[in-house]
Amino acid sequence: MSEALERLLDLLDLERVEENIFRGRSRSAIVPRVFGGQVAAQALVAAGRTAPEDRTAHSLHSYFLRMGDPGAPIVYTVDRIRDGRSFTTRRVVAVQHGQPIFHLSASFQTYEEGLEHQAPMPYAPDPDTLPAAEEVLPRYADRFVDPSVADRMLKARAAVDLRYVDEPPYGSVGQPREPRSQVWFRANGKLADDPLLHVCLATYVSDMTLLDSVLLAHGRGGWAVGDVVGASLDHAMWFHRPFRADEWLLYDQESPSASGGRGLGQARIYTQDGRLAISVIQEGVVRVPRG
Repeated sequence: MSEALERLLDLLDLERVEENIFRGRSRSAIVPRVFGGQVAAQALVAAGRTAPEDRTAHSLHSYFLRMGDPGAPIVYTVDRIRDGRSFTTRRVVAVQHGQPIFHLSASFQTYEEGLEHQAPMPYAPDPDTLPAAEEVLPRYADRFVDPSVADRMLKARAAVDLRYVDEPPYGSVGQPREPRSQVWFRANGKLADDPLLHVCLATYVSDMTLLDSVLLAHGRGGWAVGDVVGASLDHAMWFHRPFRADEWLLYDQESPSASGGRGLGQARIYTQDGRLAISVIQEGVVRVPRG
């Protein structure tokens, strides 16, 4: 297991302050605010630790309310909304400096048999044939508003092996194309068998690239290039089938709409053998800076 992954797992191992209260720390971010995927994953950890052990997460719905301060702890308060015969519902509020910065509702379910069908997995090249981030990012360092961004991105994402199928947004500035993006990802090391851990790690990664397709439609490179200002507004996920976050997962993303200073991204995450594991939808602020 890489040191970066060990640090990330330590970040997700929240301190239990009271029965329904947890405290988390933050890691150094690329920008001076808490990474949205981190607070979402930590909130899901808090919810999951109050759910019965025989129930796994099947959905989450969340809102990003304020920018998080990476230098301060985050307190997660869990409200045990309901424990039914098959489903458990939890609500989590993340607080810093006396104010809520994030709100999450999550649902957990006992395993049961049912009807089965899924959307087919789209074509994507084998991830082992694609270049790793440490090969790709340095190529674009001279396009970033700050050349050190490439190094900071590598450090921030070192816990995850993330590989773009096509050029990332900052590699095709000024060249609008189909609003679709594909990346393969997996944890940079072997994980324990705890299903909650794999779900939380996928939640963490899901906020890294989901709005890329919005940028691609307009030939924009993103915040690192300085041609847009962006932030996540809300985030929803549905966990359909078991998966391992330390095995290759295909993140197939597209944007059906952008308007009013907001962009919508939707995606499906497949296991390498073609099973639909997760569906994701996110809306974010995507503003063009006024010159």
